[in-house]
Amino acid sequence: MAIVTVPNKSVTVNPLKQSQALGASLAFLGLKGTIPLFHGSQGCTAFAKVVLVRHFREAIPLATTAMTEVTTILGGEENVEQAILTLVEKAKPEIIGLCTTGLTETRGDDIERFLKDIRERHPELDYLAIVFAPTPDFKGALQDGFAVAVESIVKEVPKTGGIQPEQITILAGSAFTPGDVQEVREMVTSFGLEPIFVPDLGASLDGHLEDEYSAVTVSGTTLKQLRSLGSSAFTLALGESMRGAAKILQERFNTDYEVFRDLTGLEPVDEFLQALSVLSGNPVPEKYRRQRRQLQDAMLDTHFYFGAKRVSLALEPDLMWSTVQFLQSMGASIHAAVTTTKSPLLEHLPIKNVTIGDLEDLEDLAVGSDLLIGNSNVNTISKRLSIPLYRLGIPIYDRLGNGLFTKVGYRGTMEVLFGMGNLFIEHEESLMMKQWQPIINKK
Repeated sequence: MAIVTVPNKSVTVNPLKQSQALGASLAFLGLKGTIPLFHGSQGCTAFAKVVLVRHFREAIPLATTAMTEVTTILGGEENVEQAILTLVEKAKPEIIGLCTTGLTETRGDDIERFLKDIRERHPELDYLAIVFAPTPDFKGALQDGFAVAVESIVKEVPKTGGIQPEQITILAGSAFTPGDVQEVREMVTSFGLEPIFVPDLGASLDGHLEDEYSAVTVSGTTLKQLRSLGSSAFTLALGESMRGAAKILQERFNTDYEVFRDLTGLEPVDEFLQALSVLSGNPVPEKYRRQRRQLQDAMLDTHFYFGAKRVSLALEPDLMWSTVQFLQSMGASIHAAVTTTKSPLLEHLPIKNVTIGDLEDLEDLAVGSDLLIGNSNVNTISKRLSIPLYRLGIPIYDRLGNGLFTKVGYRGTMEVLFGMGNLFIEHEESLMMKQWQPIINKK
């Protein structure tokens, strides 16, 4: 079991974590006809929008209640009401995801009372789903906010209905990219099951073009699908952070669930496909048997480059868990691990220590590593330490294709294997050239 360390520093230097509100807005962006609404200052929304636009390179619909100094002191109910009415008039959303920020959480605005009073004054809004997610950005991180939003969705929107044997609910955590969600959908549907993803980033942020501009999300899980979650025969929670939402569905609708902490690597994918086979009563399709054999061959080809390599990571807890498990299965060792927030996973990581800290901590701990894994903000550390960087997480703003990048399933695992393996090869070649350069220069 790992020892979890929190450095006793008075300030954060070179931050690693993203805010809860950013995580919640990302979850809401996986719902069709939705616009996330930040209850806070314009700057709170602007920062989140910049991160998401740079990462996905897509138009990201975000709105704000635009709190000022005066409204912050006197209260923000009028701003919330006006923002909702304006969005209904101009954007015509089916769902509004209302996220708080540090500003309004510090003041202590009673958002649930606000919404109750607003609905009493405006009965014409009865059709509109307003999902409230309390996401103070002075604590927690992106993964926490994402989980809070999903829990709020499954708590407020679904209705009771008759069980549909083929329908299953899939709660996809923040560690899963749109490409990951697409891969999981393909696996699930190949067994004859009908999945409803919450959220469905694979439909909304996969980089597709639409015929016309929309002020709200144009794809994702529909309101009708969300309301039918009570009819699902089973829930698959992808990521430990989704366990809370799965429990809510179990308590509300008596829906059994299973949590899959990771879907990267031979054994985790085997277990997932076996679970789908049991749920559906159908055998594993031949294409996945072939993909499994391809992955086995890829592991044989690449394990020479992973063996005994020292890797340092800076990732959210769910993503760190799956990455650590994968690396160790390939013979690599974890040199240092820095994460953003508390999680029940951390103590169970099969490493000596994990630090809840910032990128300064990573730079201090990573000396002597063969590979760094983290978002694009780790790139400067990579250059200073002359250690290659494998980009993972959010934000990644200096590489293309983040929306379609896939790391789950047999095919996704191969993509990660080859990506990291190629970095190891390049790094070894560069070290060799440095050793031989003085001799070459003499000649």
